[in-house]
This record gives sequence, C-alpha cells and structure tokens, in this order.
Amino acid sequence: MSGELDVDAMLERFRARAKAVRQRGIPPVEGPDRKRFVDQARVDYMDYAMVGDARASLEDGILTLRIDLRPRPDRD
Repeated sequence: MSGELDVDAMLERFRARAKAVRQRGIPPVEGPDRKRFVDQARVDYMDYAMVGDARASLEDGILTLRIDLRPRPDRD
C-alpha cells in the first residue's frame, strides 16, 4: 500500500456509508426480493455504523479497531 493510511478518513467513509444506507430508498421490487433488499440494507447499515463508531489505532503496521458493543445507558 503506497502512502500512509488516514484512519480518521477511513472511519469517516464508513460513517458516510452508514448514513447513505439509511437514506436510500427501496427500489420498486415486491415479495421475497423486497425482503432480501431490506434485510441486506439492515446488515449493511449495522456493519458500516459499527466500523464508523470504532476507535482505531495504527501501530507498527497493524490496524486495530475497538468497537464497544455494550448497550448504552438510557438517556433522559
């Protein structure tokens, strides 16, 4: 890989992808295809959002992503 990896920019791209999945419409499909599309969008959003929320470190050429999966406390 040429150049230095910009980890912050990478995480921002994942946040942007999560937002795009949330904002995209459902194409005019019906039945099982519609369900598959919706299910895939749900998985895509979850994957992109988790990586986008990660804390990243790059040390000695090893990229480490820490993702806190603990439930957040209720907010008033």
